[in-house]
Amino acid sequence: MTKTTLWIDDTEIHASNFKEETNDQSCPHQQKRKVSFDFKVTSEEYHHIATLLYKMNFCIRIPTLEAKFNASISDYSTSITDLYKPNQVADYHLELVEKD
Repeated sequence: MTKTTLWIDDTEIHASNFKEETNDQSCPHQQKRKVSFDFKVTSEEYHHIATLLYKMNFCIRIPTLEAKFNASISDYSTSITDLYKPNQVADYHLELVEKD
């Protein structure tokens, strides 16, 4: 299980199962990064995370890779869709693709 800390805009995310890859474009300058990861969201964090993800487009910073790029959501899932009950924790999965 690969763990890393990354930032979606100004929100710190503690990610697990982190994976980075590039698409198969033939020209190196056209290659785009794709990152996928899982993270936990508590009922207390739910509103902030939901509002953030509804934006669909983000500035991604991954300090351990010295990477910073703009990205949009290509895939997203959650184990619980309504985290308004106290003390709940959902498993989120997010895949982001670099934008031009």
